[in-house]
Amino acid sequence: MAEQADIDLTAVELEAKRIPRIHENLARLKLQAHVVEADASQPGQWWDSEPFDAILLDAPCSATGVIRRHPDIKLLRRREDIAALAELQQQILSQCWSMLKPGGRLLYATCSVLPAENSQQIEHFLQQHPDARSQTLAVAGNVAETGVQLLPTIDGHDGFYYALLTKHSEESQ
Repeated sequence: MAEQADIDLTAVELEAKRIPRIHENLARLKLQAHVVEADASQPGQWWDSEPFDAILLDAPCSATGVIRRHPDIKLLRRREDIAALAELQQQILSQCWSMLKPGGRLLYATCSVLPAENSQQIEHFLQQHPDARSQTLAVAGNVAETGVQLLPTIDGHDGFYYALLTKHSEESQ
């Protein structure tokens, strides 16, 4: 996002051990961002109440889309983890939505290939938020109205999911 436009960027990261890597990447790319160690599902602890124009939500997920690079995921994930992750994703998505200004865009992304974390998550969100609209995306030949699911390819990319949502004001509904 920072490479595309001159913007005020806030990066929120829950895990302290990842913060130095964010700063290293920003420095390497000669970019600026306000980096906050915080829980995105708890904006009252860090957010200044100024609505965002755009949000990229890289949601915590099962990482099933990167199993070939991290085969230990098969041993670490349990079936019950998916339901807990889906609930956490829903909490974070709802909180991020409340921080987005009308007319703003939110890009929801995971490195999962599971519908419960992806298309089903967005379909549920759209049912719960009448001010949300899904935008059609075209990514690597895949087109879908409630997001794009990329499956891992041999000698290619990992599995990812993207959904672009726009926030409409109550007057425009």
